[in-house]
Amino acid sequence: MRNQVKALVTSRNWEFAIVAVIVVNAVTLGLETSQAVMGTVGGLLTLIDRAILAVFVVELALRLYAHGLRFFRDPWSVFDFLIVAISLMPATGNLSVLRSLRILRALRLISVVPSLRRVIGGLISALPGMGSIVVLMALVFYVFAVMATKLYGEAFPEWFGDLGASLYTLFQVMTLESWSMGIVRPVMEVYPLSWLFFVPFILCTAFTVLNLFIGIIVSAMQEEHEAEADANRQAIHDDTGLILEEVKALRAELKALRDEVGNGRA
Repeated sequence: MRNQVKALVTSRNWEFAIVAVIVVNAVTLGLETSQAVMGTVGGLLTLIDRAILAVFVVELALRLYAHGLRFFRDPWSVFDFLIVAISLMPATGNLSVLRSLRILRALRLISVVPSLRRVIGGLISALPGMGSIVVLMALVFYVFAVMATKLYGEAFPEWFGDLGASLYTLFQVMTLESWSMGIVRPVMEVYPLSWLFFVPFILCTAFTVLNLFIGIIVSAMQEEHEAEADANRQAIHDDTGLILEEVKALRAELKALRDEVGNGRA
C-alpha cells in the first residue's frame, strides 16, 4: 500500500495536478483583494480556498505516509509543511495578519517545479560569494556617504544632512532612479564640480559592483546545472554498467547451458 501511495505522489500526473491547484489558488487569493469581486462571488472564493487547503493537507498527509520520517529530511518538504501549517492557523483576532500570509501557498510552485528548485539552489549556492560583494559595497557606500555628508550636507540637508540620509540618497543614485534631474543637477547648480563625485560613484556601484552580483549568480547557477548534468550522466553510466553485468551473467549462463548440453551428448 505504501509503495502505491509513493508511486502516486511522485508521478508526473500528480505533480501537474498539484501545480494546477497552486495556480488556481494564487488566482483566487488575488481576486479576494478586490472588494467588487468579493461582493459578487466572495462566498464561492472562500469555498474554493477551503477546498484547496484541504487538497494541500491531504497531499501532505499522503507524502508523510509514503516517505515516513524521511519526509522531514527533505528541505522542500519541510518548506511545504510550514506553508500549509501557517494556512491552517486561525486568522482571527491578533492573528488576522495570517490571512495575508495565505498567498505564500503560491511559493509551493518552487518546490513542485524542478526548474524553479534549480534556480533557488543556484541562488543559495551563490550566497557565500555574494557575502564578500556585500561587504565591498557597504564599504564603498560608507566612504561615499561620509564624503557626501561633509561636502553637500549644509546646502542639501534633506538629501545629505546626516549619514543615514546620504546613504539613502546614494542608494537612489545607484539605482539610477531620477538621479540626474532629481539629485545631481540640482547639486551641480550649487557645486558645479560635483559630477566628479557622482560619476565615479555610479561607475563603482551601478556598473561594477552590481555586475559582480550578476556574475556570481550566473556562475553559481551554471555550476548547479553542471552538477545536475553530472549526476544524470553518472546515473546513466551506473544503469549501463548494471545492464552490462546482467548481459555478462546471461552469457555465462548460456555458455554453461551449452557446456551441459555438450557434455550430455558426449
